Amino acid sequence: MEPTDNPPAEVAHIGKSVVVRGELSGSEDLYLDGEVEGSIELREHHLTIGPHGKVRASVNASELIVQGNLDGKVHGRDRVELKKSAVLTGDIVTRRIVIEDGAVLKGSISTERETAKPEPGREHVETVHKSSALPATAAAPALVEQKK
Repeated sequence: MEPTDNPPAEVAHIGKSVVVRGELSGSEDLYLDGEVEGSIELREHHLTIGPHGKVRASVNASELIVQGNLDGKVHGRDRVELKKSAVLTGDIVTRRIVIEDGAVLKGSISTERETAKPEPGREHVETVHKSSALPATAAAPALVEQKK
């Protein structure tokens, strides 16, 4: 095995015998195979609910992978993946979703688009004209090059 410049990502583990009631938050990825009731906040990190995981909570994570049971509102900012053993009851909001054959979903899915990032050195300027004599295209937003 060759050494790498990137150390393995830190992942916290909650085993199948652990029960958590209340708010769970953290600043690292989490593998959860136990029981959680309440809320889970991992906005900038990944959450994996293992095959033994039983979650009754609102979940907010950058990426969510479900193998077990999840009952609650889900916000997976970048991606939500339901494996074939997953049972999810609740509403999902995400940019991307993957549902394997055999997964169970009872609820709704809302996808949201990633907000466009402006190019560096450019900004959008909206032009407003008071005169109705100008052509309609004159009121359209213009792209302005910003020189430094």
